[in-house]
Amino acid sequence: MVRLGQLRSIASLTLQLAILVVLIAAFFVRTPQVSGPSMEPHIMSGEYVLINTLAYRFATPERNDIVAFRHDGEVPEIFIKRVIGLPGDRITIDDGTVAVNGTPLREPYVRYPDGRSFPEVTVPPDSVYVLGDNRANSEDSRFFGPVPDRDLMGRALFGIWPANAIGAL
Repeated sequence: MVRLGQLRSIASLTLQLAILVVLIAAFFVRTPQVSGPSMEPHIMSGEYVLINTLAYRFATPERNDIVAFRHDGEVPEIFIKRVIGLPGDRITIDDGTVAVNGTPLREPYVRYPDGRSFPEVTVPPDSVYVLGDNRANSEDSRFFGPVPDRDLMGRALFGIWPANAIGAL
């Protein structure tokens, strides 16, 4: 039989854990809503994604990470894109084919290609080169250049809403 004192102890511990989870989520996780088709079909416009804001405080971005960052365009907003180039990488895009340091990338996640060519770019230190998966409809590093590490908010981990979008990215 459970005693009243034990119940209070369990309830107190449960409350403390709940508060801890809320505080961690409030300070180390963000859940922006995706606006626009640039990451389709993997992340659809209107979906909410879970962003780990600690990811790049202790590590550096890796190629193929999906990242959230602040973009100060005409209207400052949060963008979500895929990392293609790392510091020092030479990025070329010829007739829609992306090459890193002369090696064409295999990009199975691109379903809507863009057949245009863009000038070669060398990614500067402390920056990444990002592209949307929907190349035909994405504002990304092809247009605004590499993204400084200081603008990275974190790594996108999971789709969290709507229910059919729940899962790892």
